Amino acid sequence: MEMGSMKQPQEIPTLIKYVSSNEVAGFDRIEWNNQHLVNETISVETAIDEPNLVNHKRKQSISLSMPASPLRESSNNTNRVVFEDSGRAALGNGISDSSATAKASSKESKKVEFHSQPMPKGRVFEEGLPIANVPNHPSMNKLKDNRYDSFKTWSGKLERQITNLRGRSRESPPVSTTGQKVEKEALPVDRYFDALEGPELETLRSSEQIVLPEDKRWPFLLRFPVSSFGICLGVSSQAIMWKTLATSESTKFLHVSDKINLVLWCISVALVAIVSSIYLLKLIFFFEAIRREYYHPIRVNFFFAPWIALLFLALGVPPHVTKNLPQALWYILMTPILLLELKIYGQWMSGGQRRLSKVANPSNHLSVVGNFVGALLGASMGLKEGPIFFFAVGLAHYTVLFVTLYQRLPTNETLPKDLHPVFFLFVAAPSVASMAWAKIQGSFDYGSRIAYFIALFLYFSLAVRINFFRGFKFSLAWWAYTFPMTGAAIATIKYESEVEHIITRVLVVILSSASTLTVTALLVTTMVHAFVLRDLFPNDIAIAISDRKPKHTHHKKWFNLVHGSPENNEIENYLKFVTSHDHPDSKVAK
Repeated sequence: MEMGSMKQPQEIPTLIKYVSSNEVAGFDRIEWNNQHLVNETISVETAIDEPNLVNHKRKQSISLSMPASPLRESSNNTNRVVFEDSGRAALGNGISDSSATAKASSKESKKVEFHSQPMPKGRVFEEGLPIANVPNHPSMNKLKDNRYDSFKTWSGKLERQITNLRGRSRESPPVSTTGQKVEKEALPVDRYFDALEGPELETLRSSEQIVLPEDKRWPFLLRFPVSSFGICLGVSSQAIMWKTLATSESTKFLHVSDKINLVLWCISVALVAIVSSIYLLKLIFFFEAIRREYYHPIRVNFFFAPWIALLFLALGVPPHVTKNLPQALWYILMTPILLLELKIYGQWMSGGQRRLSKVANPSNHLSVVGNFVGALLGASMGLKEGPIFFFAVGLAHYTVLFVTLYQRLPTNETLPKDLHPVFFLFVAAPSVASMAWAKIQGSFDYGSRIAYFIALFLYFSLAVRINFFRGFKFSLAWWAYTFPMTGAAIATIKYESEVEHIITRVLVVILSSASTLTVTALLVTTMVHAFVLRDLFPNDIAIAISDRKPKHTHHKKWFNLVHGSPENNEIENYLKFVTSHDHPDSKVAK
């Protein structure tokens, strides 16, 4: 820069000098003279002693010297805005309406020169970047979080392709080796027992960390558990009960319309379709989450629930829809149940971390009750060998499971209050087994009555314990005891058709009313928590555990030895139990 029209040269300011464009003629201005571009020499008169230039009222022009970039030789398509000294703007190809502009004095060949353009403060940047069009929705921010990529089926590739198709390019995040490891290798069962605690293995230990963000609410599909199919079991079993009430000869005194069965069956079909569709989307987009649920020692039992719900829909189909179902449907529905049983029952028998004494839980009844439901449906279709096969398999494993759960080891943790309703699953298998055997034999004989009386005793042994079901918060696991109550009511209707008595009629009314009221109350409560409180599906911690053990485990072990740990407490309880039996009079010092 030249310093012209000055008496003596002065020093250039060290950092920033404020120069107003209206103080210097021809400051950073580009003129178009027919065909030539002229690059004028800017002469700036230094005015250090004018403090009012800093806080000038006129909108300042900022001159940006940009690096050279390839421009077209012709600037006909380029519109320039030049702010004049008087505040007016020269528009269109740099042609100014002021006559004070200096013109080119020499003829030069046509050439391209690069000039910095003045940018007024304020609206230019806002007009160049329409911030309103940039998406800033919370759901988009969740999808952009790379911490979910290890659970995504395509690790975010599909999302980036959709974003590029919409016209916005997105940088591909670096591929993490840990994410690939999670996708290739399944989480070992030891990690579930090491990282989680509680009878349902749902609570994260204090020394563990999860791989998903703790400070955010996860995407809905990641929070949607497989136990949601319990809602389908409760509603679809109601359709079966009201169908039995409407079609049974022994309940004609109730004058139940068959339209109730039709409405409940349609609701059940819609509910199964919605829950299945959501879980199918989870399978498509977050396959790793479903795989972790499948390898969960307790959660795997709920994978029987969707197939049992379909069996309930087949049993509760209204007579107006169809009276005879194809036998091929039974084989289709029982095939996945058989495959799941081969896996789970084999693990119970082979031992290891998945042995029955290790993973015994009331939710294991779901893996048994499907045999009796399938036997009931097959016998209703006229099949013989298949229903007897599944009835035998279910009876053998129910006996083992019943004894294991009844005779719990002293070191096993008791169920928390929130899961006490799950104990009603004890009633499900014998009640359905009584109906299945009655259908196979053709009458409600002694074998069916024995199974029914076992279910009835277990039902009332739980119902009279009112304090057992007080003082706990709502949980999605409550739906686990709706269909066992309904199964006991249906079995009572079948028994009343064989033994007509005033007591059996009273039992039919009481059990049917209790089942209907329970399902209705749970359905309303579930809708309130889902749509009003919006806390029905919290973050599923059980599927977000890390595949690595926490560091500095030796410090944790030493701390547990000094202060006590759940494992040490279990050993201490066991020693107390053994000592008390060996020496009844001795007391163990605490």
